[in-house]
Amino acid sequence: MRNSTLMSYSGMLLVLVGCSSSVPTSPAPTEDLGATAPDPSNAAPAPVYQSEAAPKRTFKPVQLGTASAELSQKPDASAHQVDSVMDALKPLQILLGSWNGTARRAFVESPEWVWDLQTNPEQPALVMTSDKGVYLKEGRLTFDVDVQKFRLEGLDADGKKRTYQGTFSEPVRDEPSDEKKLQRTYKLELTEVEPMPTEQWRLVLSQQGNDRYLLEVDRKRGEGNFLRYDTINTQREGTSFALSDTDYGDKTCIISQGLGVMTVSYQGKSYYVCCTGCKAAFEDDPAKWIAKWEAKQKEMAK
Repeated sequence: MRNSTLMSYSGMLLVLVGCSSSVPTSPAPTEDLGATAPDPSNAAPAPVYQSEAAPKRTFKPVQLGTASAELSQKPDASAHQVDSVMDALKPLQILLGSWNGTARRAFVESPEWVWDLQTNPEQPALVMTSDKGVYLKEGRLTFDVDVQKFRLEGLDADGKKRTYQGTFSEPVRDEPSDEKKLQRTYKLELTEVEPMPTEQWRLVLSQQGNDRYLLEVDRKRGEGNFLRYDTINTQREGTSFALSDTDYGDKTCIISQGLGVMTVSYQGKSYYVCCTGCKAAFEDDPAKWIAKWEAKQKEMAK
């Protein structure tokens, strides 16, 4: 029995010695701590697991808070984007309507311009279609707020997509005419951003007044300079889009603030819109545009 007791004490001594030397020599304690962590009576590993779990407890609120802030800011940023683009395009909405064009190279086309507020609601655009168009069969003209330049994406007669970018080479001017109405002029110069290796194109929208504009087409070959390739003289079809020297009064488009030429209705009240594009946008969400219009009127009344 004495021998058994001595063996027991010797075994305990060996266990104690083994524990004291386990840190530098054995890789097992970390796994042992993990295995005993669920036991609430084991107080020693508790601080280890508390420190490992702490980043997880603090990480989630930070992540959720950041996402929440981004979501709360997105509507305001989106609204600012839309307003900035539409403000930049307002001088160009003199293009709205149907036109007849005759080119120097003896062809005729009939472009029509309308607002597009639905294809990409955060990036409004003036869009043009012309079944007989040679240089532009379809075009989408918008404003890139990041680079502060106008951008035109279009298809030529062969269906090739071409992208142009630029700004005014001559600023927008509204000058009174003999009829005491303001006539708008400007030059918007747009250069092809991804040209072919052998040639590059440039389009210049040259407004000559409310009822006439030129589409000047320039081409550059190799390392040479741009030279005039063609000019399309475009005349407005139908009623004149004469600019008022004050505003359009009751005929102001509720969406673009241009000249309203047709009416839309909502809850028994009529409003003016300037083109089929604005009409479609209004009918898609009338409450939105009425709210924006009323807010603008209140701001102007201050």
